[in-house]
Amino acid sequence: MMRTLSADTPQKIGETISVSGWVQSRRDHGGLIFVDLRDHRGLVQLVFQPGNDDMFSLAEQLRDEYVIRVEGEVKERGKGLENPNLESGTIEIVVSALTILNRAETLPIQPFSEQQANEELRLKYRYLDLRRPKMQHTLKRRAEMFSMIRDYMESLAFTEVTTPILANSSPEGARDFLIPSRLQEGKFYALPQAPQQFKQLLMVGGVSRYYQMAACFRDEDPRADRLYGEFYQMDAELSFIEDGEEVRSTFDPMIKKLATEFAGKTLKFGDEIPRIPYTEAMERYGSDKPDLRFDMELIELTDDFASTEFGVFKNAECIKAICVKNGAGLTRKQIDHFTDIAKSEGAGGLAYITYEAGEAKSPIAKFLSEAELAAVRERTGAQDGDAVFFGADKRTTVNAVLGRLRNEFARHFELKDPNVIALAWVIDFPFYEWSETSGKLDFGHNPFSMPKGGIDAVKAAQTDEEKLAIVADQYDMVMNGYEICSGGVRNHNPEVLYEVFGVLGFDKAYVEAKFGAMINAFKYGAPPHAGLAYGVDRMFMELMSEDNIREVIAFPKNGSGVDVMMNSPSVVDPAQLKELGL
Repeated sequence: MMRTLSADTPQKIGETISVSGWVQSRRDHGGLIFVDLRDHRGLVQLVFQPGNDDMFSLAEQLRDEYVIRVEGEVKERGKGLENPNLESGTIEIVVSALTILNRAETLPIQPFSEQQANEELRLKYRYLDLRRPKMQHTLKRRAEMFSMIRDYMESLAFTEVTTPILANSSPEGARDFLIPSRLQEGKFYALPQAPQQFKQLLMVGGVSRYYQMAACFRDEDPRADRLYGEFYQMDAELSFIEDGEEVRSTFDPMIKKLATEFAGKTLKFGDEIPRIPYTEAMERYGSDKPDLRFDMELIELTDDFASTEFGVFKNAECIKAICVKNGAGLTRKQIDHFTDIAKSEGAGGLAYITYEAGEAKSPIAKFLSEAELAAVRERTGAQDGDAVFFGADKRTTVNAVLGRLRNEFARHFELKDPNVIALAWVIDFPFYEWSETSGKLDFGHNPFSMPKGGIDAVKAAQTDEEKLAIVADQYDMVMNGYEICSGGVRNHNPEVLYEVFGVLGFDKAYVEAKFGAMINAFKYGAPPHAGLAYGVDRMFMELMSEDNIREVIAFPKNGSGVDVMMNSPSVVDPAQLKELGL
């Protein structure tokens, strides 16, 4: 049998065992050949002694990454020859039989080298890159996290239900992946962006508590914290729930357990997870997914500059600032770098004041009155050695600029402690938002959440301003600046669904064409229900202190959405297209 190493291998001194694995390295030492053999448990040293000429000759052929099986006696290493860094470092196997199961050509990447190949090459040969101990550890840890989640869900009587992969196209905020139907020529399936409609239909079907590790598909651009094409979420829904807080409190213990027991990290706020309204998050942090491991809040100064003569501030709708501790030490080149970041978010420039020896130093200081300078220092709490950076523009632009700078300054000054997890629920999202692209109202997150106040709140809103003030019982969980969960109390009433779509100009026919199955189901006694979905890939990335989500996935696509290992996407045979009517 092709046995592998086990936890009790070092206790088998004097026994003859069989082990299989890869050749990690081979060393010739004056008539003896030493081989480090690797399997999924670790390394063990093999010793080939002269005497069996055929076997010794075969051992001389061994090269890195050959796959072999050996039999031999477990012996204790000589005094002073132990390797304390190995679990099997006190023993070695004196080989009596060797079989080469497979040979290996020179590897195009070196998984065990300190100097790793670039990401593109590692992804091309991902099956070799997976041999790295770090990748092996990551895959095991991911399985452990999934197991902990399943244990928690089943302890609360959730039922795991799988939902279809071939689904219908629906507007959920990203482009669909479409699949042409051969049997129904001219029609298309869509890969589900999320199991949203299916899980709500399960609630109508009488499933009390549903969950699954759901595969989701969205055609949106990849980035460091978002995979292209496919990702997994822990999807869950509960029936007879009308208050989002009941859902949030149900899942708080799970996420705290993952942060502390699984990841071994410290919770920033202890046993509490703050609830922050969306508007408050945007005003205080400039983001609906703020990193709360550090302070540096946005300080409102609009009223303090109500009578200013400084041109940049005079006509601004909103003026805010952030105080950067020790920011006075930034060089001119570094400030220029942060200015470029501000401009990328829509700012015209970046005004600032530094404080040294009790004095405010800045190119703009001479344009500000003594009262204004005093107000800035008092409101921001700036001390000697600090710097204050300003945003002055439309409120949305100011929040975006300073929110981005807050994050960038924290990175520069190393304020993001990797051993701390800062969790928060951002709640009460706007039901509608203004789309700069289309120049009209659109759904803020999705059309499936219940507007607070129900149909009466929707009907009462006449102007765009009133419609934008409608709040959804929607909530996101934030972890260290990443959105890791989104959920809401669902809209289970057909009349409310018709009404919220009608606000955007969609008639009943459109709603029924897009969501016909769900609308019809709701007519037959739909219970109130609510739920959420955790993005487990992104969550796992942060719990493992990784910066790139592709490092925690077995077979990811590259930054351009290409699987360079499998050469996908690829051109298909014209006959296949003809068969599909394309």
